Amino acid sequence: MQDLPAWIGRSETRREHLGAMPVQALAATLDHAPMPMPAGTALPPLWHWLYFLPLYRQSEVGPDGHAQRGGFLPPVPLPRRMWAGSEFQFRSPLRVGDEVQRTSTILSVAPKEGRSGRLVFVKVRHELRRHGAAEPSIVELHDIVYREARRPGDAEPLPQAAPVDAAWSREVVPDEVLLFRYSALTFNGHRIHYDRRYVTEVEGYPGLVVHGPLIATLLLDLARRELPAADLANFRFKAVRPVFDGRPLRLCGRRDGAEVRLWAADHEGWLAMEATATLR
Repeated sequence: MQDLPAWIGRSETRREHLGAMPVQALAATLDHAPMPMPAGTALPPLWHWLYFLPLYRQSEVGPDGHAQRGGFLPPVPLPRRMWAGSEFQFRSPLRVGDEVQRTSTILSVAPKEGRSGRLVFVKVRHELRRHGAAEPSIVELHDIVYREARRPGDAEPLPQAAPVDAAWSREVVPDEVLLFRYSALTFNGHRIHYDRRYVTEVEGYPGLVVHGPLIATLLLDLARRELPAADLANFRFKAVRPVFDGRPLRLCGRRDGAEVRLWAADHEGWLAMEATATLR
């Protein structure tokens, strides 16, 4: 653990062509009507996650389905890894057909002690810029949390009631197929999203865990349905409570001037994710 701060400042740069097929596939996964995606089609916010995927070899897969520890991200010696939240600046759109460069830099590695044991928070900054552009189109701050294995008798965080003042809402039931399709689209091998034996027997969850980025994408998809002409400038989300497959998930939101509050509530009405979008 004492060696982890040595990863602060590490950086990597990757380049990719933004093809149309991943965009069409996510649109189908989110139950949008089929539509052409010619070159120049703007990517909806967060759909850049379909690119720059973690293409580690099969021989490099760790026991949880992620890449073995080390490499770009620090080798945190804690078994459970979750996407805690992200913040975004959307400065200009990325489009189908663009050649894009992503530069990722580790900003911080912060060990902490929580009620359930040791934690490590890792913050990564991603900058995505079109070929030849001086300024990035998207700046993302990505928060990852590593936790100790669940132990018998561990106290669960107190749930927080979701707001009840939604102006719009939509209910979805994330099932195994939706989680599989999203895992495949993002080349996410994390076994908590598709391996029921692993997630229940090893990590101690009651079901398959719905991806945090998928919930965030569904929240912005709700906003796009309600505000189709809106131009998003900033967005941030925080995962509050895990959501599991086969249970209704309510997506909610309301607009207050240039700010849009979004949240997801689980089947018991507890807050699962909170988010804020700022319109340009």
